[in-house]
Amino acid sequence: MITNKEELQNITEDILLSEKDNFIDKTIFFVEAKVSNDNRMTVFIDSFEGIKVDDCAKLSKLIEANFDREEEDFELLVSSAGLDKPLKVLKQFEKNIGRTIKIQTIEGEKTKGILKEVSEKGIKIIPEIGKKKKNKNVEQESEVTFEFEHLKQVKLVITF
Repeated sequence: MITNKEELQNITEDILLSEKDNFIDKTIFFVEAKVSNDNRMTVFIDSFEGIKVDDCAKLSKLIEANFDREEEDFELLVSSAGLDKPLKVLKQFEKNIGRTIKIQTIEGEKTKGILKEVSEKGIKIIPEIGKKKKNKNVEQESEVTFEFEHLKQVKLVITF
């Protein structure tokens, strides 16, 4: 195998730091790396401004320069993290403050609400009042805190 995901992450983060001024969007950050047994490497990035195709292409070339195709062939894909994918890193949570998210805890509890605050330890949301509640005049619940270690998955609620 050509590399592992930790090495790919380190290479990507180093490039994003050292080459920051050469990207169209200066707020790009690393989200996740995947490496398969058949040498397919995938790097997911995100940004506070939205990922530009030109920045994906530039990052792909810069990452590829760290590997030798003559030594071992590989496939490299650099992509945005995607709206439908779970939030993985702190900066993704910060980027989405004010948006509606769906949370699933490791205990299996599911909650939907507006992301209000993000810290190193977790997030605060204002839970959405269920449509099935009989008394719709009930005031909305106060903020609820979730520690990252108790979260299984957090996704954006996409509305059109």
